[in-house]
Amino acid sequence: MKTDDLITLLAEDAPVRTRLGPVVAFALLAGIVISAIVFISTIGMRRDMADAMETARVILKIGVTLVLAIAASSLVFRIGRPAAPLKTRSLFLLVPLALIAAAVVAELAMVPSDSWRTRMMGNNARFCMMFIPVLALAPLTAFMIALRNGAPDSPGLSGAVAGLASGAIAAAIYAWHCTDDSPLFVATWYTLAIAIITAIGYFAGRRLLRW
Repeated sequence: MKTDDLITLLAEDAPVRTRLGPVVAFALLAGIVISAIVFISTIGMRRDMADAMETARVILKIGVTLVLAIAASSLVFRIGRPAAPLKTRSLFLLVPLALIAAAVVAELAMVPSDSWRTRMMGNNARFCMMFIPVLALAPLTAFMIALRNGAPDSPGLSGAVAGLASGAIAAAIYAWHCTDDSPLFVATWYTLAIAIITAIGYFAGRRLLRW
């Protein structure tokens, strides 16, 4: 039997479709809960969050990371199924990208150029780069376990998508603690932290999701 024929048969296998969805949903819930517990029991929410939520930059930071987490997580539900169409859901990833890009352009236009570097570096870049990956470990592990119940066409890509979703979930949680609200900071350090988890997910997927 040719590989393409095997993929087609697996794609038409109804039990795989019905089994994978609930498993991924449980993995998503478990990953979020564990990461939230780690977050609350260690660094916790920033003390001035009530006042901070009245500012557009904080709302944007939380909103962008949340939208990215939702968009990437929706891809995880599809990526574990052979021959599953991904193009439409992949396009939703452009929404948070467009939002943060617009915010960066607006900030560059509104603040003096000599303050760009200060805003980009912020006060907690190193901690951000360390703690977002820490928070991402639980959802990434859960997603990997769940995707082993599927039959992804590309194990590496599937792992990368799981990593992207996990990093975005972690960033959305960490945003409630972070006091660096500049779009320049978010676009730089949040993106790098999420990219690290995406890369880890890629290599883990290549190793763990082969079938």
